[in-house]
Amino acid sequence: METISIKFPDGKIKDYPQGITGSEIAGGISQGLLRDSLAIEVNGDVWDLNRKIMNDSEVKLLKWAEIGGKEAYWHSSSHLMAEAVESLFPGVKFGIGPSIDAGFYYDIDLGGHTLSPDDLIKIEQKMIELAKADSSFVREEKSWENAVAYFTEKKDPYKLELLDELKGQTITFYHHGKFTDLCAGPHLPSTGKIKAIKLLSVAGAYWRGNEKNKMLQRIYGISFPSQKELDEYLFRIEEAKRRDHRKLGKELDLFVFHDIAPGAPFWLPNGMIVFRELEKFLRFELDGAGYQEISTPILVKKELWEQSGHWAHYKENMFYFDNEETTFSLKPMNCPESTYVYRHRIRSYKDLPLRYSEIGRLHRNEISGALGGMFRVRQITMDDAHIYCRPDQIIEEINSLIDLVERFYSIFGLKPQYNLSTKPNGAMGDPQLWSEAEEGLKTALEQKKIKYNLKPKDGAFYGPKIDVQIQDALGRDWQIATIQLDFVMLPERFELEYVAEDGLRKRPVAIHRAIFGSFERFMGIITEHFAGSFPTWLSPTQVVVLPITDTQGEYAAKVYQALRRAGVRVELDDRNEKINYKIREWEMKKASYMLVVGEKERTATTVSVRQHKKGDIGVLPLDKFIENIIQEIQQKTLTI
Repeated sequence: METISIKFPDGKIKDYPQGITGSEIAGGISQGLLRDSLAIEVNGDVWDLNRKIMNDSEVKLLKWAEIGGKEAYWHSSSHLMAEAVESLFPGVKFGIGPSIDAGFYYDIDLGGHTLSPDDLIKIEQKMIELAKADSSFVREEKSWENAVAYFTEKKDPYKLELLDELKGQTITFYHHGKFTDLCAGPHLPSTGKIKAIKLLSVAGAYWRGNEKNKMLQRIYGISFPSQKELDEYLFRIEEAKRRDHRKLGKELDLFVFHDIAPGAPFWLPNGMIVFRELEKFLRFELDGAGYQEISTPILVKKELWEQSGHWAHYKENMFYFDNEETTFSLKPMNCPESTYVYRHRIRSYKDLPLRYSEIGRLHRNEISGALGGMFRVRQITMDDAHIYCRPDQIIEEINSLIDLVERFYSIFGLKPQYNLSTKPNGAMGDPQLWSEAEEGLKTALEQKKIKYNLKPKDGAFYGPKIDVQIQDALGRDWQIATIQLDFVMLPERFELEYVAEDGLRKRPVAIHRAIFGSFERFMGIITEHFAGSFPTWLSPTQVVVLPITDTQGEYAAKVYQALRRAGVRVELDDRNEKINYKIREWEMKKASYMLVVGEKERTATTVSVRQHKKGDIGVLPLDKFIENIIQEIQQKTLTI
């Protein structure tokens, strides 16, 4: 019997019979590992545990804690839901049913029937019943012709449309129980691993996101290995509704959205305060890190995007129009234009690295159905930078960027987590350059002793990248910063050069990076993370002065003026209202501090201090309070 070599994440290598499965590997190590394993990563791709491994491979057994494990769990749950729907509504037609960041959905066509809350309960109960049957997920390869024949007989136009795009490829079906689906996988070994299920909602969704197509019904759901985990998730969902940035944005005068400008926020005065503070903080950090700020045009000819490759790879996401027989586009990103700044004069090896930062407006043609508050917009204020360096400077620059990311997010009490995303299908450029770029990013992460997840085929079309995630107060993961290494698009396509020490012309390397990602998305994230109660340095209203009666009005005005002169954002609320009413109102507005001044405070030149969410924290001399809050603002203390 032929054997193959299997390499594990710890570097150990062991020989196994050819055709060994992930389940057999896990079971050979321990029954506990077999019980906990959900899928297996084979040479960067996630497979079913029961799929045979025929060649030497690097493998990783995936449990619930790994991204690949969750994806297999939730994708299998979407198939389980489809089986339940088909058993309750014979003749239903199916679109797609992927896993998503948290849970799964399936797009379905029920003809004229609109799903009700009672229908969701019935589907959920049926899923639980089917899960207990513990049916195996079975992968089957079919010819394209047989696959078409199967879905022609089922009269499913959606699967047939998908198959039209798969001609010449190996077609895979998955079966479990009485359900069969066109699917690339991977899946769990069986439905019995799905323990706790909740169907969350139904929404309309155009087939393939195109508003010209039929509107389907999209059922969203979530599942977990235990009821306890499901209960905790549902609690977080309710808390997330309370923290919804769209709701808080309106209540706190941060931003609003209107149909007149889909996918673009109207920044309100309080929102612009937070925006400007973030901008000021970012610029301070970048100035200290040796960046030079630039600004490039928003409107450019399509020739630029043809040269960069975006016209071929990204055109559907761009806004463009013709004017005087020339096609122009609103820029969706800053990358190509930074090359014109680089090329405006000859560069020497001594000039490098050049770090160009740009806080600029971008426009991306996101489909209307994908827009979602600040999290998915069409008009974007991007915190962007492009670093041009010599190949020997790559590791040092990447290390500096990691330090910048760590320092930046520590201010918000957020801990970055790192992913290494490698060459995608359809990537442009020399494979050897891709290998060098991926190795450079990997080396930098390892030098910093940073643990990271590998995300195969998830890089940009022009280069691999380090994607950075954070986890917010509700335990939700957010993709934020990115560091992308580019040997191809900018250096090669724009023929960038520098004069090397030996006098020869050589190509620089481009590093694309963003720290916020975008101001809009970051604003949405931190609004929900802090539930609108921003740290004092970011808070639109840092202090509000509240006189108890008109008698303290003059002293309250002096307190107000003293704080203004110190640079504190302060309001004076001298309305003829009861003090408890004003305290409740400003607590709802999330002012960082309230200074209550009565007759005792006026006589002693003190203030009675109330901190947001903490209440009364005592009486202080006015000058001492000012000293304390200035220090808190300057140090960007995380008080909330």
